[in-house]
Amino acid sequence: MTNPSTKAGSKAFPFLDQSRPLGERVDDLVSRMSLAEKVSQMSYQSPEVARLGIPEYNWWSECLHGVGRAGIATVFPQAIGLAATFDVELVGEVATAISDEARAKHHEAASHGDRRIYKGLTFWTPNVNIFRDPRWGRGQETYGEDPFLTGRMGVAFVKGLQGDDPRYLKLVATPKHFAVHSGPESLRHEFNAVVSEKDLRETYLPAFKECVVEGGALSIMGAYSRTNGEPCCASPTLLTRILRGEWRFSGFVVSDCGAIADLHLHHRVTESQAHSAALAVRNGCDLCCGSDYRSLVEAVERGLLSEAEIDRSVKRLFTARFRLGMFDEPGSVAYAQIPIDVNDSPEHRSLALEAARESIVLLKNAESLLPLRKNVRRIAVIGPNADSRSVLLGNYNGFPSRYVTILDGIRSKVSDATRILYARGCDLVAKPTDPWGRRDDDEFSEACSAAERSDVVVMCLGISASLEGEEGDTSRSDTQGDRSRIELPEIQERLLAAVAAVGKPIVLVVLSGSAIALRWAADNVPAIVGAWYPGEEGGSAVADVLFGDYSPAGRLPITCVRSLDQLPPFTDYSMKGRTYRYLTEEPLFPFGYGLSYAKFAYSHVGLDRSTVKAGESVHLRVRLENSGPMNGDEVVQVYLTDVEASVDVPRWSLRAFRRIHLDSGESADLAFEITARQLAMIDNDGRCVLEPGMFRLYVGGSQPDARSFALTGVRPLSVDFEVTGTRIELDY
Repeated sequence: MTNPSTKAGSKAFPFLDQSRPLGERVDDLVSRMSLAEKVSQMSYQSPEVARLGIPEYNWWSECLHGVGRAGIATVFPQAIGLAATFDVELVGEVATAISDEARAKHHEAASHGDRRIYKGLTFWTPNVNIFRDPRWGRGQETYGEDPFLTGRMGVAFVKGLQGDDPRYLKLVATPKHFAVHSGPESLRHEFNAVVSEKDLRETYLPAFKECVVEGGALSIMGAYSRTNGEPCCASPTLLTRILRGEWRFSGFVVSDCGAIADLHLHHRVTESQAHSAALAVRNGCDLCCGSDYRSLVEAVERGLLSEAEIDRSVKRLFTARFRLGMFDEPGSVAYAQIPIDVNDSPEHRSLALEAARESIVLLKNAESLLPLRKNVRRIAVIGPNADSRSVLLGNYNGFPSRYVTILDGIRSKVSDATRILYARGCDLVAKPTDPWGRRDDDEFSEACSAAERSDVVVMCLGISASLEGEEGDTSRSDTQGDRSRIELPEIQERLLAAVAAVGKPIVLVVLSGSAIALRWAADNVPAIVGAWYPGEEGGSAVADVLFGDYSPAGRLPITCVRSLDQLPPFTDYSMKGRTYRYLTEEPLFPFGYGLSYAKFAYSHVGLDRSTVKAGESVHLRVRLENSGPMNGDEVVQVYLTDVEASVDVPRWSLRAFRRIHLDSGESADLAFEITARQLAMIDNDGRCVLEPGMFRLYVGGSQPDARSFALTGVRPLSVDFEVTGTRIELDY
């Protein structure tokens, strides 16, 4: 951090006086700037204003699951994997570690005069969009399909990034993409997401609100697309009425990159760059990722926008920079003292391993094939993801100093007497036609031979960020980042069938950022492990689970459907038929599902009372016991059903959860509060309403659906209660 006073002269201006109130300092600084200087600060590459001692600043940095695109950094599991932990405290610890590294890397770069992109303190993270459809390539960046889970994870991440200092922000967090955005990637610059007021308030907005109101996020990024006809980065409904009006948001809004140009080029709601820039700023978009705000001087001169509206945005931006300590003496900002040695530290690597372990979901374990013996004579490790480094990383990633692939992890875990036979088997997808006559399945024979000579086979299949991601970022996607099919790539399905025909026991390890329709594997493979994109220590974590050094307890933050035939069209943003809350078809693997080596029993479920007045909370209690021989974690889930709702409501909705560790034989009495707001429903007009009537709470290790019972053999406990009194409307 370079203090501006070193260029402008100590205490040369009132805005450099740290004893003055923040608002007064910001007002003084902005009052000294010309219109052109102010406009220059509204683009993400903000140039130096030398006469005022304002250093250049690039607002664009990324830290989705580790400091991204800025060299060596600790790489944690991809966001969807963090969601699978169902561990809010852990996610907060991960975000705190990331923000430590981000601060240290920023100051180290600035000390060498490096103020380029990805070196700042304003981070465009987290992605709290709802993963409503498995085709969306960016779903890996989210916390899954459930608004409540997404909100809890989002708040923890925002708080971990921004810190808890009463005066200074550690970083600025930027929940994105506001709002109603989850594909298709190929249409995002022109698409209009049509959504009802009910779905908007019930599904698409809650996590954003929690990140702003509870988490205190100082920034929001708008989406490329339109919502109900209004471009999100210039939407009076989203940015003015809801964000700043209802939620009292006082921070700044940044456009997605190139989104302002979309207003006239693709959405065609304006006629020129100047009109687009003016419309966006007027409705509350303060910072442009792109070059379109350079026309704001012209917009003011033509009367499309007032200079006062420019001032409003610039003040929001400089308020953030002041709160980051950029205009104060470095010695007064505790976060500026974080040493660079925290980056890529052993402590953070250990945390990455813990997060990867917690993220793993055991999907099937027929006849208790897992855990494997460490002294098994021969193990075949097969598949394109077995020794892949890139599959550990996902997208929006940094680069670790050391990678542990699944093959590495298995090699380090087994006994010296065990022989590992490795065969790649095939590429992720079928190869192009080869003029030399080589075929897609040329490596099948090597894989089958390895399987024949082994006692057990570990197959590492799935996809990678080369097949799913953001528009323009994937190298081998036929839909600009999205997926047109959700099964394993065809070449991998054939490899799996060929190896299975050998007849040896198979453990299938699936790596992906989204749901894979594993219909054949679910029927024919005895053990299946979901490992996501698990980060730098992913191989160690998978090996710990395979060989029983860690009992898996991750849960699916998404629904894995059997096929796309079970879903509405990709472009349909209605929630009808989507996610566990409204799905009418039986899925392959349900939201909230995951097996364990440990065994848990629930008992003594009850409420503090059987009737509550409208507006009061409900208090649920339950006893949990680890009744098996192995220590482990359990994810306790609480779901609510409004039995007598007057409008269509979800079958049930997640309302509380807790990840807890219990040793064998240990028990714990748990308590959960379900607030009046959580009991309320969203009616068809988008109002938050609590109606008298009967309600039911379920508590257990899964949701209360038939498929979860079929897979686990255990039903959650339930308890009914009545809400009395009169219908009340609550603040959304």
